[in-house]
Amino acid sequence: MTYNVEQHIALSRVSEVAASPCGTWLAVAVQRLDRDGAKYTSDIWKLPVDGSAATQLTRGECKDGSPGFRHDGALAFLSNRQPNEIKPDEEAEKRMQVWILPGDGGEPKQLTDEPLGVDAFRFARRAPRLVLFAPVIPGVAQELQRETSSKRSKNGPSARRFKSQPVRHWDHWLHDNHDLPNTHLIACDAAGGNRVDLTPEAKAEFAIEPALDVSADGRWVVATRQSPGRDRELDTTLLLIDIESKSSRILGAADAVTFEPPVFSPDGRTIAAVRLTRSPTTVIRPLLTLFDVAGGEMRRLGAQWDRWPNQVLWSADGRRMYFSTDDAGHTPVFAIDAADGSVERITSRACGGVHSNLELLADGRIAGIRSTLLDAPECFVVQAQPDSTPSALARLCAFAGAHDWAEVESFSVASTDGVPIQSFLVKPKGRAAKDSGPLPLVLWIHGGPIGMDQDGWHWRWNPLLLAAQGYAVLLPNPRGSTGFGQEFIQGIWGNVWGDQCYKDLMAVTDAVVARPDIDAARSMAMGGSFGGYMTNWIGTQTARFDCLITHASVATMAQFTGTTDHPAWWYLEMGGENPYADMERFDRYAPIRYVKDWKSPVLIIHGERDYRCPINEGLNLFEALQYHGVDSELLVFPDENH
Repeated sequence: MTYNVEQHIALSRVSEVAASPCGTWLAVAVQRLDRDGAKYTSDIWKLPVDGSAATQLTRGECKDGSPGFRHDGALAFLSNRQPNEIKPDEEAEKRMQVWILPGDGGEPKQLTDEPLGVDAFRFARRAPRLVLFAPVIPGVAQELQRETSSKRSKNGPSARRFKSQPVRHWDHWLHDNHDLPNTHLIACDAAGGNRVDLTPEAKAEFAIEPALDVSADGRWVVATRQSPGRDRELDTTLLLIDIESKSSRILGAADAVTFEPPVFSPDGRTIAAVRLTRSPTTVIRPLLTLFDVAGGEMRRLGAQWDRWPNQVLWSADGRRMYFSTDDAGHTPVFAIDAADGSVERITSRACGGVHSNLELLADGRIAGIRSTLLDAPECFVVQAQPDSTPSALARLCAFAGAHDWAEVESFSVASTDGVPIQSFLVKPKGRAAKDSGPLPLVLWIHGGPIGMDQDGWHWRWNPLLLAAQGYAVLLPNPRGSTGFGQEFIQGIWGNVWGDQCYKDLMAVTDAVVARPDIDAARSMAMGGSFGGYMTNWIGTQTARFDCLITHASVATMAQFTGTTDHPAWWYLEMGGENPYADMERFDRYAPIRYVKDWKSPVLIIHGERDYRCPINEGLNLFEALQYHGVDSELLVFPDENH
């Protein structure tokens, strides 16, 4: 079987889902290459939950995504398509607006005309209410916003001013300017009219990935709101607004706390959100938290359960919630009782895989997106009962699965301290030493470091591309990996990156190269982000690998502190240490410090718009290796981020 990069890139990508109010179909956003093969566009498909064929609802060389439903059953979505009824907009392709596809059919119609576009939206399930996030230039009338923005983008000024960190996030700059747009929370009726700015004085509160939800009756909206914390990282609270009176309250205010997207219960009386606490000594601990809307009281759920809940979905009766979570290399669906916090697993252990984008159907079943290492993401439905097996729906991706030509093995190896380290090995199916000789090995190290190699699909880091070329790909879950308990994650917190995690990786590699189907004389290591850091550390600690590939990596540690987008988080991640007090101690696991010992040939890959691990790191590493005569190559993508 041949499977190459060109085929991989050409596949359609199932990315987002929304369940119709009637519960008989899903609206699915599917990304695809445009006609020039230069970028991805996306369409909305109608996917019946009975497994029958899907129907394409939207078309064109535009981005149609973020599907959601209005209370009357009409399908809404964000799009940068050209206006069809609202006044012409020459730069419409630069902005997303809410569009509506009537329930009785017909062409999509533009619903909103926010001058600078719409970032996200929600409709109330049982009321004619629309709430959205949109950028607004302070002090400029709405009818002049677009013109003012266009003039400033052409003529300036272009300076950004700052009085505190962070100044960048991921791949874009932030600002403290009084004349640049800030994100506001806007309320409208279901037709996009009667627009009201609920946060007219907003500055940077919604600057970084804000989230919102609206109660089913359309009375309340809740949104995540950020402000500088005492540790100089951003704290998050929940902003609760009565839409009619515009009165507001803050929920969950506390030091060193972050909230993930809040969700109203079906009756609107309770808000659920995952709450994370920060500490330089203790790794983050996400817990499901409930707030009483009337009184604001907070209570935690599942504190004794040693896993991290992700996306939260209420049952129709409000008695429990569903979510997915990392668990020993898989991401199954669980349910938690809203009263006593008891947890039960929904998806069967036998099915494995990664489940995400959960939606509740009218009949009580759960729908979403599922993938494995051998199966690209596709939609599924499952009964909301313990030990249930998901049923796959009609395929929207052109990939038929790799079960005929690749295989996956899960195993555990005792590390140097006796702790078991779980890993996956992906390789050509049926290939053994007796057939055509042992396989060359690729050690592929995941990022994070708090994350997990999982039995799930990855569009960027996909081991099938190597397995199709005859490689065995080792995907380990060393110390710091999620899904193995809080103590296991704690093993990477603090300035210990090159310590036990490195030992875990070498222990797993030692065990795998001892197998008869693996060629110990042909091996390489690679990784991105933290995986890139660890690849760099490996390069300075051992020459056992024939070559290395390091992407979006960290090499300097101390110098990295002032260039990464969230320096305050970096101090926490390093256990409260900083390079200003004791640089030698801070750099004890910095690869650049030991670069003179590096022997293995290496390819360094970096995106120039990567502000999380800035290109400074790749450039510093490349120069150090060149200076020491190490066979090295630098590959830079000017328009790519992390």
